[in-house]
Amino acid sequence: MFRSRVSPKPVHKNGSLATPAQCDDPYKHGNCHLIELDNVVKEYDTAAGKFTALRGISLKVDTHEFVAVIGKSGSGKSTLINMITGIDRPTSGQVFVGDTAVHKLSEGQMAVWRGKHVGVIFQFFQLLPTLTLVENVMLPMDFCNMYASRERHQRAMQLLDHVGMADQAGKLPSAVSGGQQQRVAIARALANDPPIIVADEPTGNLDSKTANQVFDLFTQLVEEGKTILMVTHDQDLARRVTRSVIVADGEIKTDTR
Repeated sequence: MFRSRVSPKPVHKNGSLATPAQCDDPYKHGNCHLIELDNVVKEYDTAAGKFTALRGISLKVDTHEFVAVIGKSGSGKSTLINMITGIDRPTSGQVFVGDTAVHKLSEGQMAVWRGKHVGVIFQFFQLLPTLTLVENVMLPMDFCNMYASRERHQRAMQLLDHVGMADQAGKLPSAVSGGQQQRVAIARALANDPPIIVADEPTGNLDSKTANQVFDLFTQLVEEGKTILMVTHDQDLARRVTRSVIVADGEIKTDTR
């Protein structure tokens, strides 16, 4: 069902724009680390002075891994995820996804790169309320000019069918439940067939039954070849992933497979 990605011009580890060679297409073959953070520090200026959210984080994630990032509120886990998606930038250190130096991308490059290579899922869904469900799923394709115009609706419907929401496609988000909105958000994250799905507390706003259904869908996506990083407080769900990374005080305390 999923069409192959179209690669943007990545930034090579030497800083130049080049086609990936060093990793021999890491998005498909897994011959190197898909994600690599090298000594990442993130500081924020606050009224009370500098606050260090990440303290020299180093992390490597391979293709087809399902990683849970676990930690208490304020531990730095969401900041860590934001480094990978490019939503935030490190104060120092390096972030690579495939052969792309994410920390060196300009704002314009970042938006295009993220739209094509990373699907982001939020706790509160972030669906546009005035668009129908199928229009929400089409939005990333429109933004990144992916797929021919005539193909976008068909692809969006296929993705909605994949998450069990095709029969609700013409409804507005307000007309469906929270669990159904999260399913649509997952379909939207898959719109441009990114190799990586990043989910920040995706089940935090759902009841346990619906949370399990969403988790089962993530497991299926990993089996289909996706790499997923999921921030979660849910210890029961975290036990079901292939790898757990526990973050506290801006540092990785435990990393278990």
